[in-house]
Amino acid sequence: MTRPWILPTLLVLSGSAVATAQLLKGSPGTATALLMAFLALAGMNSPLIFPRSIGAQEAQRRSAADGRPIVFWRPGCKYCIRLRIRLGRSTRQLYWVNIWRDPEGAATVRAANDGNETVPTVVVAGRPHTNPDPEWVREQLAPSH
Repeated sequence: MTRPWILPTLLVLSGSAVATAQLLKGSPGTATALLMAFLALAGMNSPLIFPRSIGAQEAQRRSAADGRPIVFWRPGCKYCIRLRIRLGRSTRQLYWVNIWRDPEGAATVRAANDGNETVPTVVVAGRPHTNPDPEWVREQLAPSH
């Protein structure tokens, strides 16, 4: 079982240690900048920024039943983060599959992208769209959701 909190926690702890060392050297500006960088990295890898991921098979089953798009993503991907942020509250209307936690999801993405794990890959009505514009993704959501 993977533990999604390990990397963000390690980043926060490491950043705190590095920042403390810089403070002790008398460099508060450097300490602040480094701590902010580590916190940003931790945030980008935090499971809190994305809705709970499900497996590719379950996402495909649910999408076939209700027509909601599937987003294949991975932690730390700036384009995935951009999509997530720009979708705002609409985020919960999609099914999210973390390809680093789901081998079948990773295989689906590779099949859609000439063997590459390019994310976000959004599947709408069975058709993959690589790194689509967030506004386009929002337009694909049914108004009843």
